[in-house]
Amino acid sequence: MGTAPYQRIVEDVKRQLRSGALQPGDRLPSTRELASQWKVALATAAHALRVLAQEGVVKALPRVGTVVAGGASRPGATRATADSTRERIVRAAIAMADDEGLPALSIRGVASKLGMPVMSLYRYVASKEVLLVMMAETAFGDEELPRKPPPGWRAQLELAARLEWKVFKRHPWLARVVNLTRPQPQPGALAFADWVMRALQETRLPAREMMHIHILLHTFVQGIAVNLESEADAIAQTGMNDEEFMRQTESLFIQVATSGRFPHFAKVLTDLRTGFDLDFDELFEQGLRVWLDGLEARLPRRPPAR
Repeated sequence: MGTAPYQRIVEDVKRQLRSGALQPGDRLPSTRELASQWKVALATAAHALRVLAQEGVVKALPRVGTVVAGGASRPGATRATADSTRERIVRAAIAMADDEGLPALSIRGVASKLGMPVMSLYRYVASKEVLLVMMAETAFGDEELPRKPPPGWRAQLELAARLEWKVFKRHPWLARVVNLTRPQPQPGALAFADWVMRALQETRLPAREMMHIHILLHTFVQGIAVNLESEADAIAQTGMNDEEFMRQTESLFIQVATSGRFPHFAKVLTDLRTGFDLDFDELFEQGLRVWLDGLEARLPRRPPAR
């Protein structure tokens, strides 16, 4: 005979307790939520909670619901435990994306990494899309801007851009997650925006132009950073790094480039007799310098603000 439906719910709760996915004081799903999750009748879900209560595994609290026994009886303590579990999930997801790349990230994979049942993660994270937003917020929040900015708008923009580049380098997947057209109101990301807006106050540009400059600076950094994950994906798929790939394709590349159709590019290739190494840090620094030079040249010559 198979296990009764209510017993499967009971055993799942006990399994989550053994794995640490549930802690004393954590709130369990309601009867209706359990019935929907397990696709059973309300009476079956209610019976499972009664059995757990009779065994002393859970207890009912007024205005809170059913919680794991043995923990604090205050709703605030339950919320704190849920926040702690949610942070563990996000940190595990970030570590997985850092190590294996964004394509490898999944709710099931994170659950396996933490030793938690897959369905229990959905109590803390509604979907993979929500998880990605939480990961991005945590990644940006880990890199704090200094309380005291350096003097001058240019130095402040340089500092913000370099810190954002540092975050993207630490988490190569992040550049693919950040969405320019559908931004999320994340405190970590908004801290960077606020810093840039403060720096641009010195320029006394109109608000619309300041917003454009903020977006352009961010997309400059993100535009280079998106190649970090692309290169990691290419290595995983081909087994070759960029140098090995270029060595394999160099002769064909030169043959096409020097065919006579592209004389100016061919001349540059001839001048690069010692070769060319694509260094993203060098590219970032040169690009940032050119970008800021262009902005500075474009600003109207005005007397300093008093």
